[in-house]
Amino acid sequence: MNNKETKGMELPANYEELKKSANRTSNWRERLDAIEELGQFKNKQVIDVLTHIMNSDSVYKIQEAAYRKLKGFGEDIQLPSRKKGELIKGLRKVLLRIKKSLPEDHTFKEFKEKLKKMRMDIYDTYEGEKGANFDKWLEDTWATLSKK
Repeated sequence: MNNKETKGMELPANYEELKKSANRTSNWRERLDAIEELGQFKNKQVIDVLTHIMNSDSVYKIQEAAYRKLKGFGEDIQLPSRKKGELIKGLRKVLLRIKKSLPEDHTFKEFKEKLKKMRMDIYDTYEGEKGANFDKWLEDTWATLSKK
């Protein structure tokens, strides 16, 4: 094969770094950026990474981005359906533990900051999934958590 024929099969110079970024559960924006960059290189390894992300990421917009890149490569794939219910198992239990660890008269802002510090994976997943509605969803959830 000459250079022109192998061009589409090259890996980006920062492939390993992009692969790590694409799988970093605590930052959906970083995953999205990595997908966009990886999606410029049609290569078996890139296709495998994007397929894994499309099938397993907890943030649906990340799954959709990987799907669009794979479709652009001409892959015969189906977009997974959006997950119903809790995206992370035991969410309410974790949120309740965080709420109980704070003083009785804590504010929503204090709760949100502690969640971000203690469980960035949960914070990031739901922020990515809920988008502009994240704060309202989190505050409503916080308000309904029992303090007993």
